[in-house]
Amino acid sequence: MKFPKNTQTQLISAGRKKRYTQGAVNSVIQRASSLVFDSVEAKKDAAKNRTNGALYYGRRGTLTHFSLQDAMCELEGGAGCYLYPCGAAAVTNAILAFVKVGDHVLLSEGAYEPTHDFCDRVLGDLGVETTYFPALIGRYITKYIKPNTKVVFLEAPSSITMEVHDIPAIVKAVRQVNPEIIIMIDNTWSAGVLFKALDYDIDISIQAGTKYLVGHSDAMIGTAVANERCWPQLRERSYLMGQMCDADTAYITSRGLRTLGVRLMQHQKSSLTIAKWLAKHPKVERVNHPALTSCKGYQFFRRDFLGYSGLFSFVLKMRLSDIQVADFLDEFKLFSMAYSWGGFESLILAHQPDEIAEIRPVSGVDFEGTLIRVHIGLEDVDDLIEDLAAGLDRIKVSHHKITALQSLV
Repeated sequence: MKFPKNTQTQLISAGRKKRYTQGAVNSVIQRASSLVFDSVEAKKDAAKNRTNGALYYGRRGTLTHFSLQDAMCELEGGAGCYLYPCGAAAVTNAILAFVKVGDHVLLSEGAYEPTHDFCDRVLGDLGVETTYFPALIGRYITKYIKPNTKVVFLEAPSSITMEVHDIPAIVKAVRQVNPEIIIMIDNTWSAGVLFKALDYDIDISIQAGTKYLVGHSDAMIGTAVANERCWPQLRERSYLMGQMCDADTAYITSRGLRTLGVRLMQHQKSSLTIAKWLAKHPKVERVNHPALTSCKGYQFFRRDFLGYSGLFSFVLKMRLSDIQVADFLDEFKLFSMAYSWGGFESLILAHQPDEIAEIRPVSGVDFEGTLIRVHIGLEDVDDLIEDLAAGLDRIKVSHHKITALQSLV
């Protein structure tokens, strides 16, 4: 798959108005809490236009923030973009901006685990009910919609297990029941450019910009790009809840956009190569990569997405013991164990099926082996395959260790 021909040019040019660059190649870093007015009239004008790019107060943003916000709106086709200190803040505050006591939220069971926790623990205490729905529900989502449903929250591909929604079917069904429902999506996996959420009548596209937008695992930021009907409420309620990010992080994120296209193309190429290699490995039961037919919702992915990134998972034919998991993970040379993903480095984590079942309250799991989630970074793909091959070989060694130990008992 390839980006539309203008995407790479957009990534280079978006948000680089002369007002923001002031003669430089990159946007300026304008750090400020107080922004000084030259006159009473200037203060009144800034107050009047504080939501339209006027310099008013640091929490409303500086030129550095405005540059990134403009770029994100151009890339995702939104009316406005709000910036948050991390992806979780973007998710939680986007939902909070549209719910009140007595409302109901429909959440994909495939969503990021902290999104589950927020809905269960925080929204539950605030008198907002959450119902989970299967990622592959499609048009049958209507059976979950209630008269008080306010938000439908999607994530595609699903976190960890990578199922892909039939997004057009879900959106159409929701709109037919109640066009006022706010539809949101955690669009982090696509970096906002591999899936154009707002083009599919989704109201708000949310990202943990920490991942692909920043691209170097050294800053945290969240973004929420909204359509015209949702932008004023998202903007004002996020502002009232004190949400913002610092100018330096906004700058780093803007700079990350300039290489996002070439990074994603390399993540895409390498991840598919490794996914195909894993699919043929005798110790692998299934590969959950959206570009492969073995991934649930593959047909929807091929239809709706413009490409794929570096994050996917695979299921082993056996459930590893704790000792085997440690032997497998501890000795990698190139794959690091770490949360998050989207940076230049390759990452790896293991999940047992019962752990996944706990966050799949409707569908459960249909596998018994240990699930391995990988993010394929920018290293040489042959080196990564060699590292994975050695790791899979260690599983056999680990099994022999356990057998030997048991024989001594």
